[in-house]
Amino acid sequence: MAAMSRRQVLALVAALALAGPAAAAEARFDWFDYRGSDPADAAPLKPGAYRNPILRGFYPDPSLTRVGDDFYLVTSTFAYFPGLPVFKSRDLVSWTQIGNAIDRPDQLDFTGLGLSRGVFAPTISHRDGTFYILNTCVDCGGNFLITTKDPAGPWSDPIWIRDIDGIDPSFFFDDDGRTWILNNGPPEGEPLYPGHRAIWLQEFDLAARKPIGPRKVLVNGGVDISTKPVWIEGPHIFKRGGWYYLSCAEGGTAEGHSQVILRSRTVTGPYEAWSGNPILTQRGLPADRLHPITSAGHAQLVQTARGEWWASFLATQPYAGDFYNTGRETFLLPVTWTADGWPVILPPGQAIPREVPKPDLPAAPAKARPVREDFGKPLGPEWMTIRNPRGPWYRLDAGALVLDGAEPLGGTGHPAYAGRRQQHVDAEASTRLRFTPERDGDRAGLVALQSPDFFYALTVTRKGAATVVALERRAGPKDPVSGALVASAAIPDGKPIDLRITARGAKYDFAYALAPGRWTTLAVDQDGTILSTKTAGGFVGATFGLYAYSPAAPDGD
Repeated sequence: MAAMSRRQVLALVAALALAGPAAAAEARFDWFDYRGSDPADAAPLKPGAYRNPILRGFYPDPSLTRVGDDFYLVTSTFAYFPGLPVFKSRDLVSWTQIGNAIDRPDQLDFTGLGLSRGVFAPTISHRDGTFYILNTCVDCGGNFLITTKDPAGPWSDPIWIRDIDGIDPSFFFDDDGRTWILNNGPPEGEPLYPGHRAIWLQEFDLAARKPIGPRKVLVNGGVDISTKPVWIEGPHIFKRGGWYYLSCAEGGTAEGHSQVILRSRTVTGPYEAWSGNPILTQRGLPADRLHPITSAGHAQLVQTARGEWWASFLATQPYAGDFYNTGRETFLLPVTWTADGWPVILPPGQAIPREVPKPDLPAAPAKARPVREDFGKPLGPEWMTIRNPRGPWYRLDAGALVLDGAEPLGGTGHPAYAGRRQQHVDAEASTRLRFTPERDGDRAGLVALQSPDFFYALTVTRKGAATVVALERRAGPKDPVSGALVASAAIPDGKPIDLRITARGAKYDFAYALAPGRWTTLAVDQDGTILSTKTAGGFVGATFGLYAYSPAAPDGD
């Protein structure tokens, strides 16, 4: 696990871990353990190869850039905080998270937002010693720019770009020193059909941090508007051999997702679509293929210092049908070029390979798969909470994570929830909790969550005069904010308890232990599809997290 820098530690302490008086029902977590595996990875990896995905779990909308021999990558996080994780790699395969671009609560305000709103589809770029991230904060401000000299942070406060209507902004730095900004926006005039969008281009004054000159539509609808293509988005321009190439996602982010390519001799167009489009898709493949990868698109191409071209993109790994709980993940494939100069990520009709020869780059050390967090040092940058924190709710104390929150998990505020992504189809998360609830409603424990409307919470709580370990499920916004009771068992007060959630594709099991290793099953074969994007909707994947809630004391307490 990557350690946080001193600056990140201070920012996280200030934002998330302000020490305060302990709540009456203080929840102390001694450790958190995560491990997982995927059925598709059962065979040993061949020497010199890597496995897809390169970032497992909900890491969607990847954008990457190269600076010298280093590569940097960012992904979407929506209304999770901290947001916009920043990764670094030397080989395009092994990535280390070095920070989060949104790591101060006052940079953006996610108050009251659904978990799949907030920050969408960031793009990262670099010029003359400065890194740039363009992004859209949906329902919380629109398009903005943040900058830094050090990609590990800190990043600047947002510079709002109010003149651009739409999402998915990105920069193109031309050889003549001019900067251009692209984005997905409404078409000129009234849309001709649902999902009709356009790709726009405008010059950008990098010094003044604002767009200048006229805006122009580069793509109307998609590569062939007569077919009514939907959701042309995620545009990137790059240059090769005197051509300007425009790469875009098309078809929406579900099973019809794809990547298309166009080119022009001038940056402002007109752009010609390749007759062989799309250059990447998984639509139309047999639904019964083994270990399918689906919904591929939102790609960005990058050239290595040795001249190879590669593409990062998002895709999903369903365990059945279109059901997946790990969200949209980051994949990597080599790019080939046709004799007449068109890039191809994957020829039509081919399934995305799970195992691929590595880039011709220096090898990086393999990452260990199990995660054991003993809370003896500051949390790594991969830990997240729901929406911006607005006060004390978490601290580290004597090797324990201490949570104290007054917002329910299913509400619209900021709950005391510290989570990490589910990164495998088959996964197990466990923790040791020390917690004595003092009144009805107090609860703390381990959660599997897709959104505040869809989760399982395995907690210690109080039911009348008894302390119990309870499993509660919320399967939609009409269910109680704490979830509906599935099962419970009485336990003694004052003893530490181990809690465990096991994911097996579409099934989740829940267990507890009052002595290490002596597990008692509380519920088995619970419906995990409520944690899938297919059921719960939105753009996030499932997370496992630690949670505590103590409602406000009634008058007179």
